[in-house]
Amino acid sequence: MKSCEKEFIDELRKKLSSRERKIIDHPPFSHAAVLVPLYQKEGECHLLFTKRSDQVKHHKGEISFPGGMVDEDDRELIHTALREAREEIGLKEKDVEIIGLLDDIVTVTEFIVTPIVGILPYPYPFQVSKMEIDELIEVPLSALLKEDSFSEREIFRMGRAQWVYAYQYQNHIIWGATARILKQLLDLISSQ
Repeated sequence: MKSCEKEFIDELRKKLSSRERKIIDHPPFSHAAVLVPLYQKEGECHLLFTKRSDQVKHHKGEISFPGGMVDEDDRELIHTALREAREEIGLKEKDVEIIGLLDDIVTVTEFIVTPIVGILPYPYPFQVSKMEIDELIEVPLSALLKEDSFSEREIFRMGRAQWVYAYQYQNHIIWGATARILKQLLDLISSQ
């Protein structure tokens, strides 16, 4: 069982800041940022995911972290992730403690995504945007760190086969870009 106590968070912050972060710059692709939210619940560290609605433009029905495209008014990528988290789940910027950034990734929809790791208070009065989000999914970190939760799966997309990372939690499958971000985080945590 992993706890989000100060020692764990301090060690994760140190690991995030002491490594060279992979930054991707590919001008034709759009930039986006997601918040990777950690919080303490019932004595254990949890991650918060969202299940996207069928009304959003990209990645309908998929499990993701709160986030989205950079707006011209966004001061920096951290602001993008926090603004999107406010719009999607009602999370106030002042309630998030940013502890670091993971490596950029590129999605099949040609977005460069920057994952921002943050700590939230819990319990929290989330206000979910029904237009964007169907469900909030709370997952204990310990469940994702179990070896049998991870797999590589073959999917067929746009007429061709691809291998993707996937994490299983209860009846939820976290795959694709979100699973790649999650794997980065879990690999860092496992090395603690």
